[in-house]
Amino acid sequence: MELINSDAKLDAQVELYRNAFAVVKSMALKCALDLRIADAIDHRGGAVTLAQLAADLTLHPSKIPCLRRLMRTLTVSGVFTVQHPAVGGGAIEEPIYTLTPLSHLLVGSSNLAPYTSVLLHPTFITPFLGIGKWFQNELLPNQCSMFKQTHGESLWELTSHNTAFDALFNNALVSESNFTIDIVIKEHGEVFRGISSLVDVGGGLGAVAQAVSKAFPEVKCSVLDLGHVVAKAPSGTLVEYIAGDMFESVPPADAIFLKSVLHDWGDEECIKILKNCRKSIPSRDMGGKVIIINTVFGAGPSNQKHGELQAVFDLFMMLVNGIHRDEHEWKKVFLDAGFSGYKIMPVLGFKSIIEVYP
Repeated sequence: MELINSDAKLDAQVELYRNAFAVVKSMALKCALDLRIADAIDHRGGAVTLAQLAADLTLHPSKIPCLRRLMRTLTVSGVFTVQHPAVGGGAIEEPIYTLTPLSHLLVGSSNLAPYTSVLLHPTFITPFLGIGKWFQNELLPNQCSMFKQTHGESLWELTSHNTAFDALFNNALVSESNFTIDIVIKEHGEVFRGISSLVDVGGGLGAVAQAVSKAFPEVKCSVLDLGHVVAKAPSGTLVEYIAGDMFESVPPADAIFLKSVLHDWGDEECIKILKNCRKSIPSRDMGGKVIIINTVFGAGPSNQKHGELQAVFDLFMMLVNGIHRDEHEWKKVFLDAGFSGYKIMPVLGFKSIIEVYP
């Protein structure tokens, strides 16, 4: 057996610690969200000194050295950039912090800050501290999820009575839906053309349905979700909100829309949902289809960042006993639900648009 040299050992140590300290990087991002650092930089026109940032965040002067260390981590992580003054010359100038394409996603009307904040919320993070214990239990069809193991109830049970967390959760889904549907409508609007009605199943507060209704006024848009969600839906829109359970039935329409829904459930539950969808749409010749937005392993750009995100996101879905699928796994679910064909369009970064035909 060949011995590993010291340089290789030290490189391995760096990789080991980078993975172990990744949680600290996540918490630095959470801190930036909690303090609204991106907003503070944006309000200054996109560039700020450390002293200006501390003043805008109303931090005590004693915390400025700590803020410098936080910003150093956030800049090496790509959240912000820093411009250091030239050495020499006259008065010493302070470094200037600016936004990056990443932090631009945390400001503005269609920002992803609410969604990112929920991903880093203790309610979602804490269960992963017990993932080793969860792995030691037998995997059964109705096995207790990591979420329930930690909180004593499922995510859906928690949101049904915890109004504060439910509001955070729904606002997060709205922010992510606004971001995604804007790109879908601008770049791939053909998926909505030729239909006269659409039901967004599990559509929450209706961000997708409202955007589609505005972009395609000829399409009658509806949202199906649980009663406690529909009760908080906005009024004064052209969207119809229907209280119901996708496991029981789905309202009829030319097309059914499922965005980030099926990854919450195992195959048996997905097949049940999709069978209800199939009953509600016309034949393929009449334009009936189900439109799904979800991850498809192996589809899309084959680069390390996409692959890593798909794998980590899939592990995250184990929180609620959900799963991400490759094409073979999706195909089995579709065929078992009685559909005749499908088309995968890997056009949304690490996610795909899937059309499924009856």
